[in-house]
Amino acid sequence: MNRKVMALLLTLLGSSGSYALENDAQQPIYIDSNSATYDDKKQTSTYTGNVITRQGSLRVESDKLIVYLTNGTINKLVATGEPARFEQLPAKGKEKIKGEALTGEFFPEKSLLILKKEAVVWQGGNKSASDLIRYDSKNALIKAGEKSSDAKRVHSVFVPKSAQQDDQP
Repeated sequence: MNRKVMALLLTLLGSSGSYALENDAQQPIYIDSNSATYDDKKQTSTYTGNVITRQGSLRVESDKLIVYLTNGTINKLVATGEPARFEQLPAKGKEKIKGEALTGEFFPEKSLLILKKEAVVWQGGNKSASDLIRYDSKNALIKAGEKSSDAKRVHSVFVPKSAQQDDQP
């Protein structure tokens, strides 16, 4: 990905103060679903049917969620759906950051969300789409695309602030 595209991606979230609420990572993770199964040998929990996962201002909606544990501590959550959706309030008074993909991998200890396959992230009228998007909420950093492939493009749209304000009621 060339430097201009990366600069635009960083501007998408970085310029609007897009940090997750400071205490989100310290909040408990709540999961609601139609069914749940725990496999003690594999140390995994599987949730299916209208799965809603919340941690602070982060909310993920998916068809299925697999939680991977190590010694009782969550180290990874994998959400799948058609698509799976997420949203997070970056800071008080800011617009929510929203996204969707067919698969989302969340690493709570790193505050890292990796969106795979048909991934889109937006805030207000600004949007980026790619097959792979990494969202580091702790450092307000989005990385999209893959350096190893020119065939997998990143598509971004930036709406001028005046046009965004005109769209609001």
